[in-house]
Amino acid sequence: MNKIQQALKIKDIRKKLVFTFLMIIVFRLGTTIPVPGINTSVIKSMVEKNSLLGLYNMFSGGAFSNFTIFALGIGPYITASIIIQLLTAGFESLKELQKSGEEGKKKINKYTRMTTLALAIIQAVGITLGIVRRALKVNNPFFIFTVIITLVAASMMVMWLGDRITEKGLGNGSSVLIFVGIISRLPIDIGAIAQKVSIGLLKWPAITVFVVVVLITITGVTFINESTRKIPVQYAKRVVGRKMYGGESSHIPMKVNQSGVMPIIFASSILALPQTIALLGGPKMQAAVNAFFNLSTDKGFWTYRIIEIVLIVLFSYFYNTISFNTEDITKNMKNSGGFIPGIRPGKPTEKYLGGILSKLTIVGAAFLGLMAMIPALITHYMQIPMNFGGTSLLIIVGVALELKRQLESNLVMKNYQGFLK
Repeated sequence: MNKIQQALKIKDIRKKLVFTFLMIIVFRLGTTIPVPGINTSVIKSMVEKNSLLGLYNMFSGGAFSNFTIFALGIGPYITASIIIQLLTAGFESLKELQKSGEEGKKKINKYTRMTTLALAIIQAVGITLGIVRRALKVNNPFFIFTVIITLVAASMMVMWLGDRITEKGLGNGSSVLIFVGIISRLPIDIGAIAQKVSIGLLKWPAITVFVVVVLITITGVTFINESTRKIPVQYAKRVVGRKMYGGESSHIPMKVNQSGVMPIIFASSILALPQTIALLGGPKMQAAVNAFFNLSTDKGFWTYRIIEIVLIVLFSYFYNTISFNTEDITKNMKNSGGFIPGIRPGKPTEKYLGGILSKLTIVGAAFLGLMAMIPALITHYMQIPMNFGGTSLLIIVGVALELKRQLESNLVMKNYQGFLK
């Protein structure tokens, strides 16, 4: 709270906080404006019966069940980001673009937006023809086309809101919008639990266990996200003219969870793809996918959760290799006369850092998977009607910690500038 009070006193940080808040208001307004001519009761009934659609609805902040203009949410943009990052890792030309500074970054962002548009069109067509067609009040080609255009345009606007938050606000825009979407469902979940308690379907001991598990999960995720291994670095002494440079000690901070909340968001986005594909395939394919991933059954629950944990581990490895490039760090150390005590510079240092990164990644990813699994088990087997568990809880805690770090770094930067002045 002290840091927030300090931040509000600094004009630049206050502007970032206000801008982020205004963008969130625009996003929430978009989740309340319905697409015209849709019988939302039909959509709500489908979402209640289909657990995968329920998850999709949670990430969109309830926009899907009410079939508002932001029904697609930030999903197409997240999926497009995954595709472009995978292609960047596989194609040398995209790797060079990524390393070529601001111009390269602009081109990659352009490719991401184009992919987002293509995915938004595919999802809008699939949803409109697969789900919404039964809920259309006017079933003709022109009206169907209008619904598709509305969904696609609104999805691109959500992407724009996320980009603006990243550029001018506080935090990663996509993560912030997902965070807002999840916590906006909390009052509805609490109301559903209260109703179950009042009619005797849910007992207080079950709620107590759930609350304790949530608190343990929050503590565990905070601990693993903040945990860092410091690799000592020594700099050799150099004589330049009449002055001696170097000789000091430093360290390389390697976080246990280097990739933050992104692997969880990526895993959730990938697991939403089968439902989108099934929408285009017709009722039979939808039934087959729902039977395989139905979270209300033991088979569907375990299938979904096991695949989710595997994806979290894979994306953690993938994201860590992008965010912590051992080759570049080794070259920079060598050029500046730095070395890790007991490790030769060059390839041995790169191999040493790579080994530590792999060990930290497997520990961090496995812990994230475990933290996602425990609340999900409690809500599933105790029949607690709460979307706030497992994956969503990890995202909320991860994004909150990320926002805290960005706020602190902005405060440090402003205080440092003030000291210089």
